Amino acid sequence: MVRKNKQAEALEPTLPSREDILAFIARSHGRAGKREIAREFGLGGADKIALKHLLNEFADGGVVQRNRKGFNAPGALPSSLVADITGRDRDGELVATPADWNEDNGKPPRIVVTIPKRFGGAAPGVGSRVLLRMADGSSDHQPTGRVIKVLERLRQRILGVFRRLPNGDGQIVPIEKRNAGREMIVRPDDAVKAEDGDLVAIEPLRGARHGPPVARIVERVGKVGSEKAISLIAIHAHDIPYVFRKDTLEEAEAAKPATKSGGKDWSSREDWRRLPLITIDPADAKDHDDAVHAEPDPDPANPGGHILTVAIADVAAYVKPDSPLDREALIRGNSVYFPDRVVPMLPERISNDLCSLRANENRPALAVRMIIAADGRKLRHSFHRVMMRSAAKLSYQQAQRAINGDTDEVTGPLLASVLQPLWAAYACLKTERGDRGPLDLDLPERKILLKPNGMVDRVVVPERLDAHRLIEEFMILANVAAAETLEAKKTPLVYRVHDEPSMEKIIALREFLHTLDIPLSKQGALRPSQFNTILARVAGTDNAHLVNDVVLRSQSQAEYSADNIGHFGLNLRRYAHFTSPIRRYSDLIVHRALIRALHLGDDGLPAEMTPAMLNEIAGRISACERRAMTAERETIDRLIAHFLADHVGEIFQGRVSGVIKSGLFVKLLDTGADGFVPAATIGHDYYRFEESAHQLIGAATGESFQLGDTVSVKLVEAAPFAGALRFEIVSDGQRRRTPGRKLGVVKRPRITDRKGNAAKRKAKAQKGKHAGKGSRR
Repeated sequence: MVRKNKQAEALEPTLPSREDILAFIARSHGRAGKREIAREFGLGGADKIALKHLLNEFADGGVVQRNRKGFNAPGALPSSLVADITGRDRDGELVATPADWNEDNGKPPRIVVTIPKRFGGAAPGVGSRVLLRMADGSSDHQPTGRVIKVLERLRQRILGVFRRLPNGDGQIVPIEKRNAGREMIVRPDDAVKAEDGDLVAIEPLRGARHGPPVARIVERVGKVGSEKAISLIAIHAHDIPYVFRKDTLEEAEAAKPATKSGGKDWSSREDWRRLPLITIDPADAKDHDDAVHAEPDPDPANPGGHILTVAIADVAAYVKPDSPLDREALIRGNSVYFPDRVVPMLPERISNDLCSLRANENRPALAVRMIIAADGRKLRHSFHRVMMRSAAKLSYQQAQRAINGDTDEVTGPLLASVLQPLWAAYACLKTERGDRGPLDLDLPERKILLKPNGMVDRVVVPERLDAHRLIEEFMILANVAAAETLEAKKTPLVYRVHDEPSMEKIIALREFLHTLDIPLSKQGALRPSQFNTILARVAGTDNAHLVNDVVLRSQSQAEYSADNIGHFGLNLRRYAHFTSPIRRYSDLIVHRALIRALHLGDDGLPAEMTPAMLNEIAGRISACERRAMTAERETIDRLIAHFLADHVGEIFQGRVSGVIKSGLFVKLLDTGADGFVPAATIGHDYYRFEESAHQLIGAATGESFQLGDTVSVKLVEAAPFAGALRFEIVSDGQRRRTPGRKLGVVKRPRITDRKGNAAKRKAKAQKGKHAGKGSRR
C-alpha cells in the first residue's frame, strides 16, 4: 500500500460535505452561486474547480436548479413573494400559499405567516394578499414568511349569478370552472335580496343530505344580466378596481393641457413639434402613448445607418409621486383589456386626453434618439424631455397598405418622407434581431369580435404584419436604452426580467423531444437560439404546433424586479419597460428614474426611493399583471361558452392542448375555445398517463392521445357563466410503436349508448382490480 506524502495530501481538494453545501443553497433562497459557496466555506484554488464540477453534477441530476443568480433547491421559494393567507394551522398561526405557483413543482407550500408589531390593529387576516419576506431559517417542510406589506384585504367568498325560479326560490350558477354544474338554492326569504342576473357573493349553508346544496346571499355585487356585461364577472371575481376614487378623478379633471398659455409650463422642454413623428396602433385604440420617426444618418462615419426617434407620452408630468393619481395607479398596476371594455390604470382625462399623443395636438413627451449602424447595432442614444406634435395617427393595416403601394389621403403625403425611412430603419433592426436570436415562437393570437349586444360574432386570427414587427423592434430598442442609461447613472429602477427555464423543465422538455427524435444538447449555457433551432426543424410539419406549445410551457414567466437577471426570451442583458406609461405602472417608474438621473425636472423618482422599496413595488405590479391576464383569459372563456351554449351536441375539430391523469384539454380550431374530456369518457380501454410524452395510452390497444394531436370532439355540456366546456372524443387515437413514429389510427367501435358506456366502464373497472399496477386516466 502506497502512502501519500503530506504535500500531496495538501494539494487534494477538501470540499465540505454534500449535505452542508445543499443546506447552504437552501438557506440562500436562490442567491448562492459558486462564488458565494466558496466564500462561505473558505474554498480556493483546486477546491473551486472541484466545487464547480460538483455543482454541475448537482444541476444535471436535478438535485438543485440553476438560475442567473446562483442555485436553489427544486421548487424552492424566492426570498420575497406575494402570497394569499388561506387559513390557520393547528396552533392558530396564519398560513398562506404563493399567489403564483407553478403546479409542475407539485402542491403549493403552506407558509407560516408572521406579522410585525408595527401593523397593530391593521394586521392582515384570512383572505388577505400580502408581500412576504421569507425567513432564512425556513425549512423545506415549514417555510416561514414575514409580512412586509398588505396588498389586498380580501375575504373568501363564492361568486355566482342569481337566477329566480318560478317557485320563489333563487338559484346560484357558480362562476368558477371547478364549481361548474354545482348549482345552489337560495330560499325565498333570502332571494328577495337579489334580482335575476345579479352577480352575488354567497355563503354555503348546512342543508339536508339529499337535494341541492343551500346558500345565503351575503352581498349583491353587480348586475350582469346580459352578455355585454360579462366582463364584470371577472372584474369582481378578481377584485380588479374599476371605479376611480373621488380624489383621483378630481385631480385628473383639474389637470391642464400643455399649451403656451393657460396650461402647464413647457418652456424648459425642447421643441420637437416640427419633427414628423407618427403613431401606429390598432385601429380601435383610444390611447396613443408612443410615436416613432426615422431618417438616414448624415454622418459619413456611419454609412447606411439611421437616426431613430421614439417619443413616449410624458405621464410623469401629470402623475406626481404619492398623489391620488399615483396611489390608485399603483393599486391597479396596469390597464386590463376585455373584448367589450377597458379598465384603465389612469382616468380617461389623463389616458385618452392629456397624455394621448393625438394627431396635430401639442403633447409633452419623454423621447429617446438612437443612432444605429447599417447592421442594426445601436451605437449611442440620448434622452430628451420635449414638446411634440404627432403628424398622423395610423393603424397597423393602414401603414402596411401604404408601404405595399395602396396609399390614402393620410398616408400618401407621408410615404416617401416618413414611412419609407421607417421601414428602411426596420430592415437594419431585423438584421440585428437575427444576430441576437431571441426566442421565436410561432403562436398566433386570436381576437374576439363582438356583436352590438355583446355576444361573440366571430373569432379571427389577425394577420401578423411588418408594421407590427417594426413598432415592436423600435420599442425593444428604446427599452434597452432606458435600462442602459439608468445603470450607467447608478439610478435604481424596475427591470423587466425573464429567467431561463428551470433545470426540471429542461429535463422534461429533453425527454419529450426525445420521443420525437429531436435532440436537446446538455452542453454549454442555455440560449434562446437552441430553442429556435428546434422550432425551425419542425416548422411546416405536423408537430410544429405541438413543439411550439411544449417549448412555451418550458419557459419561465417574465416579471418585474429591481434586481437584474436579464431577459432570457429576448436574449438581452438589461431590459426595462419604458414605452407604455399610460397603461403600465412599471413604465411610469422608469420615466421618473430617467427624469431624476438626467436632471430633466423636479418630478422624478423620489430620492428616498431605494431598491428594496422598488422590489416591493415590482412584486405588487407583477401580481397585478398576472391578475389581469387571468381575468382577460376567463372572460374570453365565458364569452365563447355563451356562444357555444346553443351548439351542444355538434361536432368540432380541435387540438389536444393539455394532457393530465384525469383527461385531455382540447382547444377548438375555429374559435380557440378550451374544453375538457374526462378520461372515463374517452373509450373502453385502460389508459395510463405518460407524463414525459404528454400522452394518455391505452393498455390493450396502444391507442394514444398526445399533446398537439388533432381530434374530433362532440360538445356535451356548456356552462356559460363558469366558462367551462365538456367534450367527448369522437375520433380515433394514434398508435405509436416507437418514439415519434406514428403507425396510423386505431379503428375501434365507438359506443354511443350511455348505458352501454357505463356497463363497459364497470366491467373494465372490475377487471382492473386484478390487472396490477395502472389506472384508467
